[in-house]
Amino acid sequence: MQFRADWALELQLEETERRAEQENVRTAIGAVLRHLRSGKGRNRRGGQALADRLTEARQCAADEGEWHVVRLLQDALDYCEGRTTKPEFEERFRLFQDGTRNKTNLHFLRRTLASMEQFVKGRGQEFLEERPEATAAELLAEISAVTADGAFAEAPDDRPGRYRIVRGQAETALWLERILRNRVDIVNPAEAARAIATSPEALAVLADEDSSRLILRAAELKRQEHGLATVRRISEDPSASEEDLHRALLANTWIFGGRYLGAAARRRFATGTELDIPLLRADGVLHVVELKRSIQAGTVIRRHRNAWIPADEVHKAVGQAINYLVALDEERHAIRAQYGIETRRASALVLIGHPGLHPDLPEETVNDTLRTLNAHTSRVEVLTYKELLDSAERTLRGTTE
Repeated sequence: MQFRADWALELQLEETERRAEQENVRTAIGAVLRHLRSGKGRNRRGGQALADRLTEARQCAADEGEWHVVRLLQDALDYCEGRTTKPEFEERFRLFQDGTRNKTNLHFLRRTLASMEQFVKGRGQEFLEERPEATAAELLAEISAVTADGAFAEAPDDRPGRYRIVRGQAETALWLERILRNRVDIVNPAEAARAIATSPEALAVLADEDSSRLILRAAELKRQEHGLATVRRISEDPSASEEDLHRALLANTWIFGGRYLGAAARRRFATGTELDIPLLRADGVLHVVELKRSIQAGTVIRRHRNAWIPADEVHKAVGQAINYLVALDEERHAIRAQYGIETRRASALVLIGHPGLHPDLPEETVNDTLRTLNAHTSRVEVLTYKELLDSAERTLRGTTE
């Protein structure tokens, strides 16, 4: 493994040291900085020793409960070990650089989106001239189809035999690929990113101020609408398995709400447990999502005397989620030390069933029965797939109105 040790990392660690509250945490971060600055000449010193000192500092911050520092040190460790690209790291911690953004990245983004605006505007005008009766949805669909091609790599006609090579091409391409993969529907994000990173015209195909943000936002909304429709279709399919639901939801974690950063990279944190979808909150706390089949034999609720109560399958799923939380609690110190994730305050969501399993009952009766259960459990919530997806759809509609 190759370890990074550069000026960007040093700046980030200096700011992290200033943000630490406890003296022993500052001392641990200072040890990292001393190692980093101990290289010969003007070179910074990295290696496994740097990663080890970062890990020790992160553990120290975790022991003191300084979770904001834990997150910063985890970001530094990810960058040191090559899991975060340089452009992404520098942009994320731009405020550490005298409050100014990286001008190179900023100019790159401006040129990219300026060209995209011209291209999309031109193609849009052509499309409307050909089809003046077209709707806004048809225009967006045409623009999405054209921009998804990713055919940006071209040799400049005015400079025969000359080609443009971008400095930091590999990392820039990876950075762009992540943006494209998470924000725009593209057939082959890696190929498109390489084309953008190596073409002068294509370098100008991604950013501006107002109109470009609208284009990218429209593409993101389209991606979310498509993802929501996919998850809903699978959740209403009697033949769909838990694995089908898992794949669809893992690709659309935004459905669970804006308080989550996304899914954690691993599913096993405690001995003998494998979480379906481990979500991370912005404060570093884990949230467990336990998936059960949506349309399956059995029911979500059942009649007991004069009231409706959750069915046995619901109670089994809640018990399983509670066991996961207990296991995470028992190994919280090891999890926090190794991954920088807090599980002491972890919570869980159980997704199970569908109101369609009770065609003779109002949907609200099913939801109210589960809400009564939720009112008596502090760390576990139970929802049907339909209630979760209806909530996500309302959120999505709210952003487009």
